[in-house]
Amino acid sequence: MVEKQKEIVLLGPTAVGKTKVSVIVAQVLGAEIVSADSRLVYKELDIGTAKPTMEERGGVPHHLIDVVDIWSEFTVADFQKLAFKALDDIHSRGRKALVVGGTGLYLRALVDLPSYQNVPPMPDLRREIMKEIQEYGSLALYEELKRFDPSAASKIHPNNIPRLVRAVEVVRATGRRFSEVIEHDRRRKAESPYNWLLIGLTMDRGKLYDRINRRVKEMVQRGWVDEVRALIAKGATGEEKPLKGLGYKDIIAYLVGKQSLDEAVEKIQRDTRRFAKRQMTFFRMINDVKWIEVDYSEAPQDVARKVISLIESS
Repeated sequence: MVEKQKEIVLLGPTAVGKTKVSVIVAQVLGAEIVSADSRLVYKELDIGTAKPTMEERGGVPHHLIDVVDIWSEFTVADFQKLAFKALDDIHSRGRKALVVGGTGLYLRALVDLPSYQNVPPMPDLRREIMKEIQEYGSLALYEELKRFDPSAASKIHPNNIPRLVRAVEVVRATGRRFSEVIEHDRRRKAESPYNWLLIGLTMDRGKLYDRINRRVKEMVQRGWVDEVRALIAKGATGEEKPLKGLGYKDIIAYLVGKQSLDEAVEKIQRDTRRFAKRQMTFFRMINDVKWIEVDYSEAPQDVARKVISLIESS
């Protein structure tokens, strides 16, 4: 049997400190970093995405950063294709790779190899299902799944709304049992040439929220408003998909006079805290993550040593 290539993933919520830690780990291992962050793929979105500067990258090659402009479409399938291409390129040169990011769908696209092209998310159908949950409760939806796909229902708790909605979404859209789709993806994962080692950074929620609040203020001080103003001068309207995302829409609202800068900052802080909470909920659904609890004031070098220790012992 051919031994699979070990691939290392460092994941965690926004502001937990992945960037600094990953650069140190990559320097020690002699690795190149493959970004799994859905916002870093866009050119000219630098400050508001916390994109590492060339100096912060510490001489470590980074892949899948500055891939497309804000007017271009970039899907999970695009990421999956380019990420695997980057991994193959890195290994062909005898180098190691370190996948780093907080975008759950990107990470699942690598680790679980889901068939995104075959069963993509369907927003309209998903809204319809969520409306049914609001009207009739999740138990009614669970019973529907149980009747059509008892195998899937036995593995999903009625209160696990994201998983339940996805299962019913797939069933209604394809007429296939969700368990069949999962089994198909499981076989694809077994056929993957990679053996994934997942390491996650986590932090006390209150301390993480405090770090988020401080980081948003620092982004504004570093010139986030000027960054957005420059994009508008180049023709951006705010309707571009990446500009509708976290933070940028609030800065635009400030620039067009719909709110004060203080109001924009407060909204960005609130939405980023909520985003971090959703990230952790998503990550907890991924099996086999080896978690490292990061202390608020812990130096990146100390966290990196823990990550390297886990890598060496695995």
